[in-house]
Amino acid sequence: MPKAYVYIANGGPEVETFADLPAPEPGPDQLAIAVRAVGVNPVDWKLRGGSTRPGQPAPVFPVVLGVEAAGVVTAVGPGVTGFAVGDEVLGGTVGGAYAEYTLLSVALAAHKPAALSFRAAACLPVAAATAYDGVHQLALPPGATLLITGVGGGVGVAAAQLARRAGLTVVGTANAGKKDFVESLGVTWVEPGAGVVERVRAVAPQGVDAIYDLVGGAALEEIAGVLVPATGDAAAPRLITAADSATVTRLGGVAVQRARSLAVLDAVTGLAAAGVLDPHVSDVYPLDRADAALRAVETGHARGKVVIEVAV
Repeated sequence: MPKAYVYIANGGPEVETFADLPAPEPGPDQLAIAVRAVGVNPVDWKLRGGSTRPGQPAPVFPVVLGVEAAGVVTAVGPGVTGFAVGDEVLGGTVGGAYAEYTLLSVALAAHKPAALSFRAAACLPVAAATAYDGVHQLALPPGATLLITGVGGGVGVAAAQLARRAGLTVVGTANAGKKDFVESLGVTWVEPGAGVVERVRAVAPQGVDAIYDLVGGAALEEIAGVLVPATGDAAAPRLITAADSATVTRLGGVAVQRARSLAVLDAVTGLAAAGVLDPHVSDVYPLDRADAALRAVETGHARGKVVIEVAV
């Protein structure tokens, strides 16, 4: 029976385990795929810990971890057009991703370009799309300065590249071990922690025009003070987060508005296939080490994207 990595209750790593589960059958507007690669994201451990998404029902355990994957279509559900068995695809998963087989929603699935590896493709549906949504939500003009907290992770790396492509000056916080990597992206690196506001002001003495937060908590609280005062009728938000909606709302900002649309997935897939957007996969784990892959992201030490690869 196919293998999957699941959690059996809400909690910490202790509720994770491997399970043998039947391969899922696609329902209407769904694709069944043999998974080739899975993107590992902070949302994976947050959902395991009990966080919920708006409109989502209570979990029925065991729950397969993961939300984005790339693979090969094994079956198509009723009403599906444009996809066939054998197609190489990527997308947001229905019912988890850390598994040998899973389902994709056709509304959030795209064909994988031949130029794109499964490893890279698996990083796009959630991480790169979140980066894309946030940068476009800010709608900064060329020449503006954007601060990205937690820039060294999967969303931050993609956001930095998209922001630089839009002509923005990017400043980013990340731990000292990621300094060289962050600077290789064309980002001015700043070490987080006590005194971070002074360090940001040293490299951006005029302040920053917007903040894309990927950390939340006390780090977001402290760094919000470096925003320059708003002028005119600024319709777009200047403080957004993909990590801590409660704190950002209290500070006068907003959460990233996720489009979760095929248009965005097609956009980031095209950029990746053209070599404009590189997810920078730093570590690849086999499915039987899914626990180690998730720990790498959960501890915050991962550089770029962590991927789980499923053997053929």
